[in-house]
Amino acid sequence: MSGVRRVAMLSLHTSPLEQPGRGDAGGMNVYVRSTALELARVGIDVEIFTREAGEGRPSREVLGDGVVVHHLEAGPRQRIPKEDLPELSDTFADAITDVADLLADGHFDVLHSHYWVSGMVGLMLSREMNLPLVHSMHTMAKVKDLRMKSLGAPEPEDRVTGEQRIVADAERLIANTSTEAAELVSLYGAAPERIDVVAPGVDLTTFHPRDRSAARAALAFPPGQFHVVFAGRIQKLKGPQVLVAAAEELRRRRPDIPLVVSILGSGSGSEALALQPLIDAAGLTDDIRLYPPVTAAHLAQWFRAADAVAMPSFSESFGLVALEAQACGTPVIAANVGGLPQAVSDGRSGLLVDGHSAGRWADALERLHDDVRLRETLGRGAATHALAFGWQRTALLTAQSYRTAVDRFSPATARKGSPARP
Repeated sequence: MSGVRRVAMLSLHTSPLEQPGRGDAGGMNVYVRSTALELARVGIDVEIFTREAGEGRPSREVLGDGVVVHHLEAGPRQRIPKEDLPELSDTFADAITDVADLLADGHFDVLHSHYWVSGMVGLMLSREMNLPLVHSMHTMAKVKDLRMKSLGAPEPEDRVTGEQRIVADAERLIANTSTEAAELVSLYGAAPERIDVVAPGVDLTTFHPRDRSAARAALAFPPGQFHVVFAGRIQKLKGPQVLVAAAEELRRRRPDIPLVVSILGSGSGSEALALQPLIDAAGLTDDIRLYPPVTAAHLAQWFRAADAVAMPSFSESFGLVALEAQACGTPVIAANVGGLPQAVSDGRSGLLVDGHSAGRWADALERLHDDVRLRETLGRGAATHALAFGWQRTALLTAQSYRTAVDRFSPATARKGSPARP
């Protein structure tokens, strides 16, 4: 089997150095950074190519031993919502030119693109540089449209077309879960034999159980409060509005429950949700508090200070927040969608909720509040469940996908549909 020593990783629309929960940064940023660092630890050097967003970062930045991040001058030097990137053809053209120049010495063995924007650039580079492309979708337009029919406009057609082309022409596709793999087959016609299922991991050195009382005291939450945490981008897709409605319903039916909800995150481009007016209208101004995104170490402290972490998402390819919370010994209440049923073990490490009605989510919150023994049992199960998801396993399986891609790729058999450089 072919050896793989160096990988060019494309994450053009968002940098692995971004703070998760801010702008378009989220689980994918953690995934790219953590996988790259673990790949380096197993002997595969990684160079990550992303777009300079006007924050004054150096053009070349060392993330860790064996991992370098290149900030490309591609389009305007400012933050651009990912939904606007397809309109910036010069962004892609500039990125392709910059990456091609850096790849010209021929020492890379494989390309790995993340999200469809990078995937389109990856197809062009694969054709020009004679390198196999491995692609991770992270989210898919057709899946999002199916689950978000009533919450917003459908995804743009150019994204659907782009994803379809990536599925057809990439050498390998990495899916987070078997559910995502099945969606690639049923919605995009992917060949099952070209899909590798690789679950994300969790940083167990940062996210692990500690004294819950001490964590609550450090964040000034009294022992008697029933504390629920939401962490993520403030947009309808992630469902914080569902949690607000559930809290309103729970307060109506059970005013005796001392509920307090902490929401950590910020808006994301045109999908940003104005949450404070919803909180005020529900009469929960004193009970639901908004906080900015925090670093991983501080996020772990918030999870330890919670009685439960809520993930009422409408679509999740996996849900890293669920793993991180569980690794801290905190049960998760999650929507029964996408990869969340695989990230959360229902009845063992948390509770899965069918649908997004305020009543069902209030039921789940009420159940965890009233049944302290269940909450403690789920917390212990959560910590155990998370132990099976280390980033080293993710890296080893990803490396296997790379080797398979290299073994099966040759310029003579490269797929013909890949787009040419603009």
